[in-house]
Amino acid sequence: MKVTTRGSFPISYESLRVKQKVRGGVHHQGPNEIGVLGVSGIVKMIKAVMMMNTQGKPRLAKFYDFLVRCLPVEKQQELIRGVFSVLSSRPENVSNFLEIDSLFGPDSRLVYKHYATLYFVLVFDGSENELAMLDLIQVLVETLDKCFSNVCELDIVFNYSKMHTVLDEIVFGGQVLETRSDEIMKAVEEISKLEAASNSISLVPKSVSGWRGGR
Repeated sequence: MKVTTRGSFPISYESLRVKQKVRGGVHHQGPNEIGVLGVSGIVKMIKAVMMMNTQGKPRLAKFYDFLVRCLPVEKQQELIRGVFSVLSSRPENVSNFLEIDSLFGPDSRLVYKHYATLYFVLVFDGSENELAMLDLIQVLVETLDKCFSNVCELDIVFNYSKMHTVLDEIVFGGQVLETRSDEIMKAVEEISKLEAASNSISLVPKSVSGWRGGR
């Protein structure tokens, strides 16, 4: 799923964007915090990130809006089906942006991109910059291309944990953390190394214990 090199974020968005949970001492967002106040005093938030195939089967869905996260799984699945119903009925030559108030509440917007067999979807509130959200999808797809060497639907299906790791380096708690694909990849590779080291260490006591028990 090759993509073209993205452009930079609009200056107006970059100047307002507040980074959360960033390494280096910047504020770490707590689980009950919903959005952050920009310099204009407006709450800015990404409400959901979704990936689904052209048959409507969800491959990844992550909700950041507290009210949506509290819904039963069945209701969340209804939201996903509702989003797919809207996307699947749209012609190819129309805008990638639409209002989605009926599903996610007042002042909710949706942007999507269709690559091969997958829809990549962001739901966000009206204070976010629409073009920046479209660019953020491009960042996600570019990063996945680097992770999986031309990502396809099966990569997402069989690498679910790594998908969430990549996404968490881009968006956390509904806030944008990082938009540079190379930096995201560095963080993902560091996490993979730590996980591999942790797994190898956890195996040592078991093997040592078994060896001692056999003496």
